[in-house]
Amino acid sequence: MTATTDKKPRAGSGLAPELRLAVMRLRRRLAVERDPGNDLSLTAMGVLAGLHRFGDLTVGDLAVRERVKAPTMTRTVNYLVDDGYVVRRPHESDGRAVVVSLTDRGRETLLADRARRDEWLATRLRALSAEERDVLRRATPILHRLAQED
Repeated sequence: MTATTDKKPRAGSGLAPELRLAVMRLRRRLAVERDPGNDLSLTAMGVLAGLHRFGDLTVGDLAVRERVKAPTMTRTVNYLVDDGYVVRRPHESDGRAVVVSLTDRGRETLLADRARRDEWLATRLRALSAEERDVLRRATPILHRLAQED
């Protein structure tokens, strides 16, 4: 038995550490199951996902959503613009702000990456029992609530 991978939960250890560990391991595994042609960082993919879900956003709004500082987001957006994943334009009413939009290339990259990860997860889910899948189906809205901003 290894110290970190084969331990059984200790009685009374609490749900929080067990759930944190399980969610972090799943997140890391999903990060590995990326489209092989996609070399974008997870932050860059987060930008594409935010634009896909919410539409055009300012660089400031993207920085807040991704929890990074504005200069960091500006560098990420510059990279995505240079490679054709997004375009930027001046804000209509705020001359200091820049609005970022998803391009067809950005959308295609995001959707291909999601499809690959979804297929990996779907394969893993098919290996579970119907009861286990039902437990996960019922837990999904709860996990969404836990992940929401305060």
